[in-house]
Amino acid sequence: PQILGVKMLSTSIFTATANSTLELLAPTRCVVCEKPGQLLCRECQSKLPWISQQWACPNCGAPFGKLVCSECMDKKKRPVEWESRTVICAMGFKGPPARLILTLKDGHELRLAPVIAAAILCALEEASAWRAFDGASRFDSSMIDGVSFIPATAEAYARRGFDHMELVAQSFCQIAGLPLYDVLVRPHAKDQRTLSSVQRHINLKGSIACTAPVNQSNILLLDDVVTTGASMREATRVLCAAGVHSVTVGALARVW
Repeated sequence: PQILGVKMLSTSIFTATANSTLELLAPTRCVVCEKPGQLLCRECQSKLPWISQQWACPNCGAPFGKLVCSECMDKKKRPVEWESRTVICAMGFKGPPARLILTLKDGHELRLAPVIAAAILCALEEASAWRAFDGASRFDSSMIDGVSFIPATAEAYARRGFDHMELVAQSFCQIAGLPLYDVLVRPHAKDQRTLSSVQRHINLKGSIACTAPVNQSNILLLDDVVTTGASMREATRVLCAAGVHSVTVGALARVW
């Protein structure tokens, strides 16, 4: 036990020293304004474009869509059948949220995963005070059996060496005290970022699969950005086909 304790102490000291050295060589900077000190400085935190869940669309999560949602009504832009029970998004996509996501994914700043997870949880907790179309609370953690996430494509995983939403989901589960259901895979789809709404729908059709039984579970499905909703709808369809009772979607950002 003494030897083990010495080894653990040595490892802790080594890690702290390495982190301090790294901080001296490459100081932590705000991902938005690049001010040294924090990953997201207080000033940029105050400018985050939070969506008011009171007025958000209970169907697709778009801001100010509670009464009449232009995103759900415009059939030319995207299908109105979202399939999930409700979609809850923390912020609009432009500005700081876009920087957070891109810096995590393409900048490999993995320390942003718990930051994004906490932001999604804040939006979910705010949404719990408002009703979904089924009359129940838009989010109730006591009714969630597990957390899943939209997986990265095989191409994206090979390019980055990690799945950013897996990291976010792991952090979310640690914060919220919920189990992780890592049951979705996406081996065939191409990267979505350069595709149109129609192309995204075609690209994702049949590309997501469920690898484990999830019968009668109530799932919280996490994603970084809801754009056309193609990824979320396909994942929801697959989960429901695998026996999931209901799917609630939580995302950091919403494009509208």
